[in-house]
Amino acid sequence: MNIVVATTKSWNTRNAEKLKDCYIDHNVSILSEKEQLTDAFVESTSPDFIFFPHWSWIIPASIYENYNCVVFHMTDLPFGRGGSPLQNLIVRGIYQTKISAIKVSKGMDTGDVYFKEELDISFGNADEILSRASDVIFEKMIPRFLSEELTPVPQVGEVVKFKRRTPEQSEIPEGLSQRQIYDYIRMLDGEGYPTAFSRHGNKCVYYTDATFDGTTVMATARFVKDSGEE
Repeated sequence: MNIVVATTKSWNTRNAEKLKDCYIDHNVSILSEKEQLTDAFVESTSPDFIFFPHWSWIIPASIYENYNCVVFHMTDLPFGRGGSPLQNLIVRGIYQTKISAIKVSKGMDTGDVYFKEELDISFGNADEILSRASDVIFEKMIPRFLSEELTPVPQVGEVVKFKRRTPEQSEIPEGLSQRQIYDYIRMLDGEGYPTAFSRHGNKCVYYTDATFDGTTVMATARFVKDSGEE
């Protein structure tokens, strides 16, 4: 079987390499850059599946219309279609979600669903949560595609769309509870995400490594002047 894994983030790349080592009887190709996903490359590999555990770019129609392309989205679709699913869930106080394996289609996260797996996002920072999600995808979900005949079904339920968050939204709002402050810091504490911050005079304070004991939030704070000088 020929498999292509198109993914970003270090934990996904590590798990893709493990998958490659585990399924030595399959031809597994790993892509991590937008420019690598071309019609010519896909045609040359003739994949049975192209898996997208975390991909930040639009998948060309010429590829998803001609090959079995599967996206893994961190919401219980059709709830949570769109960008920044982890942050949009946590900021809403949603701590239990599902990873939906869907067939890629023209719309944003509108494809038919193969199946879903549970994911607890009530603890850990963004890196830790996404690493756990990666383990679920590579250890439980992708193996099912390689061993079973799966048929996707249309999404059912109320459609709720998420908007991709902007760096400006990383500023911690006023009036949050202690639990919400903890959540705000941890949901943005990860590879490639704009760190949670607050403003104090001519400085921005960036927060990481948050912990919460039920009463007090503890975090590492980094003070940076508006000019960028710490």
